[in-house]
Amino acid sequence: MPDENEDDKTEPEKTDETLGSVRQAETILQLVLALPAGCFVGLAIGYFLDRHFHTKWMAITLMLLGGVGGFIQIFRYLSKSNKAGEE
Repeated sequence: MPDENEDDKTEPEKTDETLGSVRQAETILQLVLALPAGCFVGLAIGYFLDRHFHTKWMAITLMLLGGVGGFIQIFRYLSKSNKAGEE
Protein backbone atom coordinates (compact mmCIF):
# COMPACT_ATOMS: atom_id res chain seq x y z
CA MET A 1 0.00 0.00 0.00
CA PRO A 2 2.72 2.59 0.73
CA ASP A 3 4.05 2.11 -2.79
CA GLU A 4 0.76 3.31 -4.29
CA ASN A 5 0.91 6.57 -2.31
CA GLU A 6 4.45 7.26 -3.48
CA ASP A 7 3.40 6.81 -7.11
CA ASP A 8 0.55 9.27 -6.64
CA LYS A 9 2.98 11.93 -5.42
CA THR A 10 5.29 11.63 -8.42
CA GLU A 11 2.53 11.50 -11.02
CA PRO A 12 1.44 15.18 -10.77
CA GLU A 13 5.05 16.30 -11.16
CA LYS A 14 5.31 14.39 -14.42
CA THR A 15 2.06 15.94 -15.58
CA ASP A 16 3.33 19.43 -14.76
CA GLU A 17 6.55 18.77 -16.66
CA THR A 18 4.61 17.47 -19.64
CA LEU A 19 2.23 20.42 -19.57
CA GLY A 20 5.18 22.80 -19.46
CA SER A 21 6.72 21.09 -22.46
CA VAL A 22 3.47 21.32 -24.39
CA ARG A 23 3.15 25.03 -23.58
CA GLN A 24 6.72 25.62 -24.69
CA ALA A 25 6.14 23.71 -27.94
CA GLU A 26 2.95 25.69 -28.59
CA THR A 27 4.77 28.96 -28.04
CA ILE A 28 7.56 28.02 -30.42
CA LEU A 29 5.03 26.89 -33.02
CA GLN A 30 3.18 30.21 -32.78
CA LEU A 31 6.41 32.13 -33.31
CA VAL A 32 7.44 29.95 -36.24
CA LEU A 33 4.07 30.26 -37.99
CA ALA A 34 3.45 33.98 -37.36
CA LEU A 35 5.47 35.28 -40.30
CA PRO A 36 4.48 32.75 -42.99
CA ALA A 37 0.82 32.86 -41.93
CA GLY A 38 0.74 36.64 -42.19
CA CYS A 39 2.36 36.53 -45.62
CA PHE A 40 0.01 33.82 -46.84
CA VAL A 41 -3.14 35.58 -45.62
CA GLY A 42 -1.99 38.85 -47.20
CA LEU A 43 -1.15 37.10 -50.44
CA ALA A 44 -4.49 35.29 -50.59
CA ILE A 45 -6.51 38.44 -49.94
CA GLY A 46 -4.39 40.40 -52.41
CA TYR A 47 -4.77 37.71 -55.06
CA PHE A 48 -8.56 37.82 -54.84
CA LEU A 49 -8.58 41.63 -54.83
CA ASP A 50 -6.28 41.65 -57.86
CA ARG A 51 -8.66 39.35 -59.71
CA HIS A 52 -11.67 41.40 -58.72
CA PHE A 53 -10.22 44.82 -59.59
CA HIS A 54 -7.98 43.59 -62.48
CA THR A 55 -4.78 44.93 -60.93
CA LYS A 56 -1.39 43.35 -60.34
CA TRP A 57 0.05 45.09 -57.29
CA MET A 58 -2.30 44.30 -54.41
CA ALA A 59 -1.12 40.73 -53.83
CA ILE A 60 2.50 41.77 -53.37
CA THR A 61 1.61 44.78 -51.24
CA LEU A 62 -0.69 42.83 -48.93
CA MET A 63 1.83 39.99 -48.69
CA LEU A 64 4.45 42.47 -47.50
CA LEU A 65 1.98 44.00 -45.04
CA GLY A 66 1.19 40.49 -43.76
CA GLY A 67 4.91 39.90 -43.26
CA VAL A 68 5.21 43.14 -41.32
CA GLY A 69 2.24 42.06 -39.20
CA GLY A 70 3.97 38.73 -38.52
CA PHE A 71 7.14 40.52 -37.42
CA ILE A 72 5.11 42.80 -35.15
CA GLN A 73 3.41 39.79 -33.58
CA ILE A 74 6.77 38.10 -32.95
CA PHE A 75 8.26 41.32 -31.55
CA ARG A 76 5.30 41.86 -29.19
CA TYR A 77 5.47 38.33 -27.88
CA LEU A 78 9.22 38.49 -27.30
CA SER A 79 8.90 41.88 -25.57
CA LYS A 80 6.17 40.57 -23.28
CA SER A 81 8.18 37.43 -22.60
CA ASN A 82 11.28 39.46 -21.79
CA LYS A 83 9.37 41.70 -19.35
CA ALA A 84 7.87 38.65 -17.63
CA GLY A 85 11.34 37.09 -17.35
CA GLU A 86 12.78 40.17 -15.65
CA GLU A 87 10.12 40.22 -12.94
